[in-house]
Amino acid sequence: MRLTCMFSFILLFGAAGLVVFIHLQDPEEIVHQQTPGIKYNMGFQQPKKDCVSSNNQDRRLRKKPADGVATVKQSDSLHLSENVPTKLQSTDRRQSSIMFVMKDQEKGEEINSIRLHKRRRRFIIKKSPILISMNSSILNLPTLNSEDRNNNKWKSLYQIQRERKQIMRETCSKYKSNNRRIITPYHVSRIFVEDKYRVLYCEVPKAGCSNWKRVLMVLNGLASSTKDIQHNTVHYGNYLKRLDGFDHKGIYHRLNTYTKMLFIREPFEKLVSAFRDKFEHPNNYYHPVFGKAIISRYRVNATKEALRTGSGVKFKEFIQYLLDVHRPVGMDIHWDHVNRLCSPCLIDYDFVGKFESMEDDANFFLHLIGAPQNLTFPKFKDRHSNEERTTTKITQQYFAELSPSQRQRSYDFYYMDYLMFNYSKPFEDLY
Repeated sequence: MRLTCMFSFILLFGAAGLVVFIHLQDPEEIVHQQTPGIKYNMGFQQPKKDCVSSNNQDRRLRKKPADGVATVKQSDSLHLSENVPTKLQSTDRRQSSIMFVMKDQEKGEEINSIRLHKRRRRFIIKKSPILISMNSSILNLPTLNSEDRNNNKWKSLYQIQRERKQIMRETCSKYKSNNRRIITPYHVSRIFVEDKYRVLYCEVPKAGCSNWKRVLMVLNGLASSTKDIQHNTVHYGNYLKRLDGFDHKGIYHRLNTYTKMLFIREPFEKLVSAFRDKFEHPNNYYHPVFGKAIISRYRVNATKEALRTGSGVKFKEFIQYLLDVHRPVGMDIHWDHVNRLCSPCLIDYDFVGKFESMEDDANFFLHLIGAPQNLTFPKFKDRHSNEERTTTKITQQYFAELSPSQRQRSYDFYYMDYLMFNYSKPFEDLY
């Protein structure tokens, strides 16, 4: 009799525990497990912060109080990819989420089939939505004076700027939403400030950033000539102010009244330039931090010396790391997307220059802001000066080492930069 009672008690206790477990389980999690491939109305996940070096033209993001944020509302804006997801806490919202999934299931396999055939890069865009510009400068692009309007060269460069900005805005506007927008110190942490000529410059590594910092230092009166400024002084001297160093009012005021500019470069060419600089020359940061991790993960039968030093990373191994969703070490500013570095759909840049036309674009910008006439953009290469610059031909030689699939995935990885800044496909077999 005792055994029967004990057995019955155990069964009842187990059943009660199961009921409590089911009651406490989040219905959204249950639905997610039962219906893979269904998209939910959830907030975006906050991306992991990139691995930032102490020796690579970067610095760690300074912490700011919660009120140190410039907040604006605009009708044609997007969700920030950095927004922290909000849990669905009420029963009504959970039920509506379940009903949403049930309706999607009723549409049958036809919708799922369409989703499966969507191009991979469109999936990437949806997972990492673009941000729409929200703070046009009062100045916008400075207008040409009467004398410049008669100069065919200035007129042509001015029209090119209008076209670049138009393409950038049209690309951004395809991914808009009607939600509240914020600019945090994170979004402006790569923007340098020059107060005398009221310039904001977003640093894009491997796109002339060292020489642009020299120009800003001369404009600010910190040096008389760009030739007098050494590489280490440019990147480690901390002479230039960053926008995230200002308070809420300072950030907002400068974003809305200063001339904001960035210079970009063909994505594949920029990537090869970064690889050559960081992995084909001695480097006491990138070799031990990135090189060791890459060799350990992607090289079969790696030697003890390679595993110890991290030197000798091959371009194909580097691409394997770049395309790996489970990278052994985080991203770096030298090969990150311009969309993440400068947020061009969140911050409305007034001037968009290109590395490929650097001399014309840079000197035109200096002319527009009224810089001294004797100040021109420097042409010299201060790192590995005896080595040929990374060109289209050199870039194609490196990418020839990859399989067609790896080239396509690399293009997909930088697809938004190609689209936003109107760069052509670097290989004919890409789609």
